[in-house]
Amino acid sequence: MQFSSIIGQKALISKLISAHNENRVAHTQLFLGNDGSGTLPLAIAYAQYLLCTDKIDNDSCGVCPSCKKFEKIAHPDLHFYYPTATTQSVKKDPKSSLFLDYWRSYITDNDGYISLNGWLDHLGVGNKQGYIRKDDANEIISKLSFKAYEGSYKVIIIWMVDKMNESASNKLLKTFEEPPENTVLILIGNKYEQLLPTVRSRAQLVKVPRLKDEDIIQKLQSTGVSLEEANKLATLSCGNWNTVKEIEDNAGETQANFINFRKWLRLCFQPRDYSELLKFNQEMSKLGREKQKSFLNYGIEVIHSSIQNNFNNTDNIKKAGEELDFTRKFSQFINDSNQKEIYKALNEAIYHIERNAHAGILYSDLSFKIVDLIAKGKMHVSKNATQ
Repeated sequence: MQFSSIIGQKALISKLISAHNENRVAHTQLFLGNDGSGTLPLAIAYAQYLLCTDKIDNDSCGVCPSCKKFEKIAHPDLHFYYPTATTQSVKKDPKSSLFLDYWRSYITDNDGYISLNGWLDHLGVGNKQGYIRKDDANEIISKLSFKAYEGSYKVIIIWMVDKMNESASNKLLKTFEEPPENTVLILIGNKYEQLLPTVRSRAQLVKVPRLKDEDIIQKLQSTGVSLEEANKLATLSCGNWNTVKEIEDNAGETQANFINFRKWLRLCFQPRDYSELLKFNQEMSKLGREKQKSFLNYGIEVIHSSIQNNFNNTDNIKKAGEELDFTRKFSQFINDSNQKEIYKALNEAIYHIERNAHAGILYSDLSFKIVDLIAKGKMHVSKNATQ
């Protein structure tokens, strides 16, 4: 992975290269930023640059034996550690080395732009939390006791270091502070406050900013996306490339949720014929549990966007076109009189669906609640208009 494949971040890449050229490579660095900003691909490209044997201006060569091994994420002096949990194949004592093939395929398929939830879903851990544990720390210490196999550096990348448990952190404090010669430790995290202060104090902070809209647009256009669509996706992404991929992957489901949610709210807004509303509820109850949860989560997102619109925080609204127009029109009826109760009703519905509640009864009960709550919102608007 070369710097040229990284989306944006030109200023930061230039700083990393300058530090190397001036022999100022910090032995322990903390790349801090959202997953969608490119922290992991940037770290891999940086490691490839450090180990490249035939560097070109501002990048690794991409063709030397070292770079060829990086293409397969299989350089002997590059080591990864990341959150894991027990799975069907690893029933106890999970650690990074047991999932290396999964890791390589996952980051290759996604060009390094991954998220913690996506990674844990890929592993199939269910509802379990992922952590970096003491066994990983022991392996790191063991690997660093040996010299680099063939490169000028031995590089350890610890992804989502904020998910490292306390015993592992404590075991690695001395290593973070004084790693062996010609070793570079790259810690990657997105929640600075969740890192132990003793870890934070031992690493040079490298802030990875959100992506600029123009960089996202340029990348999308290079893949054949029209300028109009690229502008729309860049606006909705808020500088997060993972969000761009999610929107593209879920475009069909999002559109279906929008159509269904708009229809449902119209039936609830002024219900002249309850039979139509009940018919809609029965149709929704026939969907699978995950699709029902997706529909209700979309509803929560619309309520959130409506509140953002009411407070003129339009930059935080991830909507465009018909969705944005509908949200703006609907937002006036989401106000102090009902917004908390609507949030509560939708979240409770998701909770009960997860526990196999009777969907037909649940949607009927929820619909009647929403009818009353929208009526409260309309009354609040009318009262304010007459004052």
